Amino acid sequence: MGKIKVGNYRWVVVALLFFATTINYLDRQIIGLLKPTLTTQFHWTEIDYSHIITAFTAAYAIGLMIFGNFIDKIGTKLGYTISLIVWSLAAMLHAIVKSTFGFGVVRVALGLGESGNFPAAIKAVAEWFPKRERAFATGIFNSGANIGAVAAPVIVPWILGIYGWQMAFLLTGAIGFVWLIFWRIFYEIPSKHKKIAAPEYEFIHSDEEEVTINAGDEKNIRWIKLLGIRQTWTFVAGKFLTDPIWYFFLFWLPSYFSSTFHIDLTKPSLPLVIVYSATTIGSIGGGYLSSWLIKKGWPIFKARKTTMLIFAICVIPVITARFATNIWQAVGLIGLAAAAHQAWSATIFTTASDMFPKRAISSVVGIGSMAGAVGGIFFPGLIGYVLETNKQAGHILLGYNIIFTICGFAYLLAWIIMHLLSPKMKKVVL
Repeated sequence: MGKIKVGNYRWVVVALLFFATTINYLDRQIIGLLKPTLTTQFHWTEIDYSHIITAFTAAYAIGLMIFGNFIDKIGTKLGYTISLIVWSLAAMLHAIVKSTFGFGVVRVALGLGESGNFPAAIKAVAEWFPKRERAFATGIFNSGANIGAVAAPVIVPWILGIYGWQMAFLLTGAIGFVWLIFWRIFYEIPSKHKKIAAPEYEFIHSDEEEVTINAGDEKNIRWIKLLGIRQTWTFVAGKFLTDPIWYFFLFWLPSYFSSTFHIDLTKPSLPLVIVYSATTIGSIGGGYLSSWLIKKGWPIFKARKTTMLIFAICVIPVITARFATNIWQAVGLIGLAAAAHQAWSATIFTTASDMFPKRAISSVVGIGSMAGAVGGIFFPGLIGYVLETNKQAGHILLGYNIIFTICGFAYLLAWIIMHLLSPKMKKVVL
């Protein structure tokens, strides 16, 4: 089949998912870059800031619980549309906030809206790609999270310096509505799409087991049934232990570099651009690696497990960031860890589509991502407490050292638990 021209429209779909994820993370991360400005204006402590992040993450968790099953019921196209409208409006509303409590409220709205992105995107990949291409496709669209993170340290300080922090929220929030036009025009499921050729349609549906499992049974699966399946908990464990680490990289790295190496966050930040650029390489490379191994003849579960173990080991060196004597050593260690996280993320998302039929994927991704967000509720609270306590004692760097140590070992622990729960990641028959 490798020599047959099957068409490439599925990569247009990946491009749409990539840009949506880029916008999602641009809107999400902007608060981290504006933290010094907003801290001065609203007199935030580290604990105040952690509460705002926790409010976002809690809403994100609740939203995942709603959107995962909701998208399985109403479809990817409409589900993504609703999600983007909610989060873009919420992002723009940050501009009119007058208090710390107000920031908490709009972050809740943002979290609810943004929670639809990954369940919809993973389902779209499962709808448009056979298993051997899914990890690579996921890695590409997932790298949008990193592009958003790369763009933010360049765009946000520029807008802040010229127009102020309110306009930074308004302009970045409005970008989503531009994407929505393209989504409504170009996306549809393969069976209804007018631009997909027959060879590509057959290639997309070339996984025989997927056809067998779904034949004659399109009913949605209840969450309570999914919670009784070991493979669900495999995905849940991996997300619960590792998603909170990415929240730390997103929301605290700017202030870490600012407080530790005195970088000016009102100007474009090269260290942050380098760190988040590395995550783009990690996401695409991580997705490619397991797909490449599968094409070489490796069993799917072995390819996924091996690559995830490699990525888990790559995070461990971040615990030595405490010994960095200059900013570029820290950039190298943290950049490696952040890249490994995104490689892990691209792969773990694909395990959900490996183990579950298409009609249950959004629900499973919603459950697992909700678990990751629940972990993200507790971790920011811990970060805020550790940093504020050590700041009061005059040891802010010690606080960051503790956090980096936790980050370093989280992925290896997650891999071990996932392996114990599902040694061979067997396919679920529903």
